[in-house]
Amino acid sequence: MMDIKKRIDELVKIINQANVDYHTKDQPTITDFEYDQYLKELIELEESYPNYKQIDSPTQKIGGFVLDGFVKVTHQVPMMSLANVFNEEELRNFDDKIRKVVPSFSYVSELKIDGLAVSLVYEAGLFKRAATRGNGVVGEDVTENVRTIKSLPLKLTEPIDIEVRGEIYMPHKSFKLANEERMNQNEALFANPRNAAAGTIRQLDPKIVAKRQLDLFCYTIVNASSYVKTQDEALKYLKKLGFKVNPYHEKLEDIDALVNKVSVYDSLRKTLNYDTDGVVIKVNEFDLYERIGYTAKSPKWATAYKFQAEQVETLLKDITFQIGRTGVITPVAELEPVFVSGTTVARATLHNEDYILTKDIRIGDTVVIHKAGEIIPEVLHVVKEKRTNLKPFEMITSCPVCGTHLERKPGEADYYCMNPECPGKHINTLIHFASRQAMDIDTLGEKVVEMLHELGYLNQITDIYLLHQYRDELKEIPGFGDKKVEKLIQAIEASKKQTLDRLIFGLGVKHVGAKVAKTLIKHYPSVNALMEAKYEDLIQINEIGEMIATSIVSYFNDDKVKEMLRLLSEFGLNMTHEKEESIAHTFNGKTLVLTGKMESFSREQATEIIEKCGGKVASSVSAKTDYVVAGEDAGSKLKKANELGVKVLDEEEFKVMIDGLY
Repeated sequence: MMDIKKRIDELVKIINQANVDYHTKDQPTITDFEYDQYLKELIELEESYPNYKQIDSPTQKIGGFVLDGFVKVTHQVPMMSLANVFNEEELRNFDDKIRKVVPSFSYVSELKIDGLAVSLVYEAGLFKRAATRGNGVVGEDVTENVRTIKSLPLKLTEPIDIEVRGEIYMPHKSFKLANEERMNQNEALFANPRNAAAGTIRQLDPKIVAKRQLDLFCYTIVNASSYVKTQDEALKYLKKLGFKVNPYHEKLEDIDALVNKVSVYDSLRKTLNYDTDGVVIKVNEFDLYERIGYTAKSPKWATAYKFQAEQVETLLKDITFQIGRTGVITPVAELEPVFVSGTTVARATLHNEDYILTKDIRIGDTVVIHKAGEIIPEVLHVVKEKRTNLKPFEMITSCPVCGTHLERKPGEADYYCMNPECPGKHINTLIHFASRQAMDIDTLGEKVVEMLHELGYLNQITDIYLLHQYRDELKEIPGFGDKKVEKLIQAIEASKKQTLDRLIFGLGVKHVGAKVAKTLIKHYPSVNALMEAKYEDLIQINEIGEMIATSIVSYFNDDKVKEMLRLLSEFGLNMTHEKEESIAHTFNGKTLVLTGKMESFSREQATEIIEKCGGKVASSVSAKTDYVVAGEDAGSKLKKANELGVKVLDEEEFKVMIDGLY
């Protein structure tokens, strides 16, 4: 008879080693089929003989029970963020400041992985806990999700107590597979691998996390001087313990060698199967850190050199046109698919006719594209030396959906379809109304709207609130079913309680964005009041000019709009705004600018809190700015704030100042 315990031990050893060979060393030693067969056998044996299951069994990496939520974890040593430099001059200034304190030292350069920072705690060499960075002081316990990452060692090569830190990321292959699955399920696509990794690690079902195939690089030991003397030694020690360490790191003796290495990394990043947005640079010798010192937010002995947005050449195959909710026609570049900043890009915005003519963009051109803000693909310019005999661009004259003649109003760059019944407008109006910033109707995304419009269920906004009448019919649509339909109906019902500013923004009034909608409800606290608003009164309101005032009056005087709003009121939507009592606060009358990513707030939530405190949120930094709230990866706005001497608040300082308001 087979010795069960011995066989389980053998399988654990074989599979764990295979994980190390494949995911850490990138040198697979067995086939995928063999791996699957070993894992299948181990699962069956552990289910039959649970008393023999080992604490470092690789079966823990396939995901266990569904979590109720995430417990908060206080970091014993804060997870500090790094200051940024953006060019060689700033990098040399960083070096000069250190040399004034310690004239002799070396550097270690490491690729900066564009992912999600994580802290890993081991006790007696066994994996104990994983936590997100959070605000640097308090993070979330994501142990069960991180446990599913195959490159994570559940048992170290030495039985020590240690805390290490690293970056969880999503490889490009995993990102592509995740978005393909979301597309098939009519879900919103992940914008980029970093967002995908962050969203995945916060899933409550570890099985979903395991399926997404995240990966991990480790790069820091907490209290490292207890184990080694330098960062170079720390990276080697991490690798010896069984952690996956990014191979692109190097000890460098001076600033000239560092500048050259940064240039090498910048070229290298285009060949990698994961995203990197810069280079982390650290003084190598740990015993110098206290002498060099710290700021309130970051160490002075380290910085992050941020790469410029990647620019790539590709072929412009065609120019197509799409219609927005207000009838605006936007030209779109149809491109030969090309990989840019972590994703494959096949389309890019061309904004409007003037943009195309100014840059002299023509179908058949070789163009240079990048991602504006590392997210939105955009054509920068034409490579004219590669141009052949191409026809100049001509703007279309009729709507691509309904054929109505397009109009361009004096002083505006855009063309519009003026047909109020254009199907293209209806679809985009519905998508906008249900969007997260507007009525936030979960599960009523773009593809679902398009499908229900095509099937005749959705033609105008009021139809959304009649969908419950077709419950049984909707359940028969492929891809829907009981749970999805009930979730949709519940989300629609919940949207009736949304605030008035969200409703106004969701209606899609031309020139009325989310910020203007918030301004309007302060002066017109009901839909009825807004329908009676006079042009002369509107233009007296700060931030509302002649164009916006004209648009508001025209929209709310339309009989069809009045009938729609009457029906929405009958359906039970919130049509009024209860004025909040003003709060005596430091931000009252102050101008703030938000930059970077915050862990505890979305940009919209932070804006709402500031406005509740009587403050105003501006989009750019100037001498009139009172505060800049800087989250993680803050860029040029933070730099300008420092140049102008504007008070900068990190997320923790911001939270202290708004204590009790979130």
